[in-house]
Amino acid sequence: MMTVMQVLPALVTGGVERGTVDIAKALVKQGHRAIVVSSGGPMVKALIEAGAQHITLPVHSKNIMVMRRNANALAKQLRCEQIDIVHARSRAPAWSCYWASQKTATPFVTTFHGTYGHSNRLKRWYNAVMCRGDRIIAVSDFIARHIANTYAVDQARIQTIHRGVDMQQFDPSHVPPNSVSNLSQKWQLKQNQTVIMLPGRLTRWKGQLILIDAIAQLKLQNTVCLLVGEDQGRSHYREELEQRIKFHQLETIVKLVGGCNDMAAAYHLSDLVVSASTDPEAFGRVACEAQAMGCLVVATDHGGARETIAPEQRQWLCQPNDVDSLTNAITKALASSKQQRAEIAAHSRRHIEQQFSLDKMCTETLALYQNVLKPEKRS
Repeated sequence: MMTVMQVLPALVTGGVERGTVDIAKALVKQGHRAIVVSSGGPMVKALIEAGAQHITLPVHSKNIMVMRRNANALAKQLRCEQIDIVHARSRAPAWSCYWASQKTATPFVTTFHGTYGHSNRLKRWYNAVMCRGDRIIAVSDFIARHIANTYAVDQARIQTIHRGVDMQQFDPSHVPPNSVSNLSQKWQLKQNQTVIMLPGRLTRWKGQLILIDAIAQLKLQNTVCLLVGEDQGRSHYREELEQRIKFHQLETIVKLVGGCNDMAAAYHLSDLVVSASTDPEAFGRVACEAQAMGCLVVATDHGGARETIAPEQRQWLCQPNDVDSLTNAITKALASSKQQRAEIAAHSRRHIEQQFSLDKMCTETLALYQNVLKPEKRS
C-alpha cells in the first residue's frame, strides 16, 4: 500500500480539480491511501465520499511567507501521515511541496497542466519548480515538448499522461432522455434545429468572438449556436460578446446560456461542437468529451487538438483566429450525410476510449507512482 498526497490551490471546479479527485478515487479503489491538500471548495465533498482525506491549507496563496509556512505544515504532514509521494498540480503549491519534500526526502511528482506565462526570466524561474519533480507528468505531447524546449529538462524525466474522459458518463446510450429534454426546454431549443455548441468559460482566447463572426458569414437556416460557460467575473467580455451578436443581428441564433452541470446532455443535443481556441489548448477536454459522445467536432489546428482529434475528424481542423477558415470547416462538417456522421461518431468514440479514457489515465498515473517509489516501497 502507498500513501499519495496531491496538492492543488482549491477544489472548486475545472479539469485540474476533476483529475485530482479521479486519481484519489483510483488510489482508494486499489487499496491505497489518498490525501488531498487544498484551500477547500465544493468538490471536497466528492473527495471525502470517495474515501480520501482532505487537509485544508492556504496553498492557493502566492505570498512567499504563506508559501513558506505551507511548506512547514506540509513537511509535518508528510512525516505524520508517512506520505510516500507528494504530487503538486500547480505552481504556488509546488514550491511549498518542493521545500517540504527536500526536508523530508519524500519523492516529488508534478503535473504540467498548461504552458503557463513564460515571457521573461522571472516567470520562467517561478514556473520551473514544476520541473523539479522526480517525475514530471505532461497532459499532452504538446506540453511535453514545451517543457523540454522551454526549460531544458531531460526528456527521460517527462511522461505524457493524457487527461481522461469518463466513458460511462459521456456515453450517448447512458444519457437519460428526461435530462436532454429538460435542458432543451431550458435553452428554448426548437424541434429539428441544427445545434452548434462552443463549451468553455467566457474568456477571449476560447474564441467565442471568432465563432460569432463565422456564424454571421454562414447564414444558416433553422440553426442555433450555444455559447456554454460562465463569465467568471469577466463581465466586460460578456458585454462585448452581446454587442457582437447584436452587430450581426444574431440575437435569435447565438445564445449565451451560462454554465451547464450536465455536459453529457448538452453534447447529446448538439450536432456540432466547436473548439475555437486562439491559443493552443494544453489538452482539450471539450473535444475529447464531445467525440466520446459521438459529436462532430471542429477544432483549431494547434496544441492538444492535434493529438486528441480522431483521424476521421481531422479534415475539419481550422486555422486559429481565422474566421474564414472556421467558416469553411463548419460548412464542410455540416455537409456530412447521416451515414457519414454515424460512421464518424463510432470511430471517434473508439478513438477516445482507446487513447484518452479515464481508466487509462488512472492506470498510467498509479504505475508512475509505483515506479517513482524506492524498490522496498513498491507493491
